[in-house]
Amino acid sequence: MSRPRFITLEGGEGVGKSTLAAGLEEAINRIGQTVVRTREPGGSVGADEIRKLIVTGAGDRWSGVTETLLLTAARSDHLERTIRPAIERGDWVICDRFIDSTFAYQVVARGLPYETFVALNKVVAAPTPDLTLILDLDVKTGLARALNRRGGEARFETLDEAFHNNVRQAFRDVAAREPERCAVIDAGQPPELVLRQACALVSARLGLTL
Repeated sequence: MSRPRFITLEGGEGVGKSTLAAGLEEAINRIGQTVVRTREPGGSVGADEIRKLIVTGAGDRWSGVTETLLLTAARSDHLERTIRPAIERGDWVICDRFIDSTFAYQVVARGLPYETFVALNKVVAAPTPDLTLILDLDVKTGLARALNRRGGEARFETLDEAFHNNVRQAFRDVAAREPERCAVIDAGQPPELVLRQACALVSARLGLTL
């Protein structure tokens, strides 16, 4: 099989990243390639413990700096215990959120200095994904979807629409700035069409036939 690849899925709340991750994993498995499907914050035992602090409680529970330090600690453990070992084994990795989410949520929407973001990524040696698929959806639609299913993990969903519109625009800006790495998919389509488009992008850009 081809060399290990690192795919990240990004976007705002309720855009369908988890559904797409499961569909992509199945499609790639079918051609004989082992896939590790993971998420942030979380993805390892230690990171999942930190996740509870990040995604629960009041929206103003943490400042942008504190929030980012928690996310970075979780990412460090996630990289050490899940992502890097998988890539070293020759597996592909599909991750629901990664550094672009930190940029969108904490730098753009929370006001974290960009230099701090860059420095923290260097501390944990965060790799650049081979492909990032950004799911784009109207904020009101996404929040309605997310609030219907999240239960206690709804801290970010409680923040106002202006916050989430800033997040959405930040992801669009990332895609415009790095078109070779990123591709935008309309998440308002039925899930099967989103998956079909994602599979076509993986095939075209990473050398698979899905």
